[in-house]
Amino acid sequence: MKRTFAVAALAAALLTGSAEAQERIFFGIATGGTGGTYYPLGGMLAQVISNNATVGGKKLAATAETGNASVANAKLLGRGEIESAFVAADILDAAYRGVNQFKDGALTNLRALGALYPETVQLVVRADSGVAKFADLKGKSISSGSPGSGQWQLLGDLLEVHGMKREDVKEDFSSFAQSVDKIKDGHLTASLITAGVPTASVVDLANAHPIKIVPLVGPEIDALKKRQPYYASVTLEANTYKGQSEPVETLAVMAIWATHAAVPEEIAYAVTKAAYENTETLAKVHVQGKNIRPETALRSVSIPLHPGAERYFREKGILQ
Repeated sequence: MKRTFAVAALAAALLTGSAEAQERIFFGIATGGTGGTYYPLGGMLAQVISNNATVGGKKLAATAETGNASVANAKLLGRGEIESAFVAADILDAAYRGVNQFKDGALTNLRALGALYPETVQLVVRADSGVAKFADLKGKSISSGSPGSGQWQLLGDLLEVHGMKREDVKEDFSSFAQSVDKIKDGHLTASLITAGVPTASVVDLANAHPIKIVPLVGPEIDALKKRQPYYASVTLEANTYKGQSEPVETLAVMAIWATHAAVPEEIAYAVTKAAYENTETLAKVHVQGKNIRPETALRSVSIPLHPGAERYFREKGILQ
């Protein structure tokens, strides 16, 4: 069911001039589950917008909504059912081009507001699991999130480059938080989590049991990066989580803040300006906030920028 969007509110405010319409302009942000990074960061972003963004002299009232992460968020935007959403760069590109999970139709109305921060791939197990490398998961249980999600797609890719099939593991479709609870209880071996670090659900698990972040390195990972160029090798710093005393080589992909073409230029400009000029506030709620900067806002953005965001980045000299 569609809700009242900023598009309609802005039209009312600018065209009718009625007192009721001028009260506020609503702007939604679809995030993710409560166990990841999207949710807390989206909440603070909504607060930053609400405190700093105006359009036509009217304040924007932004709200962050829990969601099912990248694939579901991209489809919400494609249907125009929310003003903006957090989407992983590879999923956003696939949605715009109509490939992989979006073979049923390209979402060509998607537009980018800017890149946010790198999402780190964390293959999490208990330290006593006996899993030291990805291939050790054969015959064991692993959660990959909702079918069709970014994590689900990534697990399929990881299995393929390691010469395995989905039937070679016992696949579970729990959320980050649910998968952590199952690992705690011994009902699940591993969870594949892609999020900004430290991730709340992984912190929770590390505080309950000794954990291991399984490295994702080697020729198989090199093959994956060639297939999916949005992934880059990164190092998860030592002591990111309790008991994780050594750095871990793994993968990361940029998180993108996206919108759709029907959102008015003035709104897109106002929210982009509010976000990228208040990054120190975003950093207070999550360490990844410090990675949200105008200088890196176009990294991994492969779809068209919204004209409002483009205007802001031209003003800042990021775009020439």
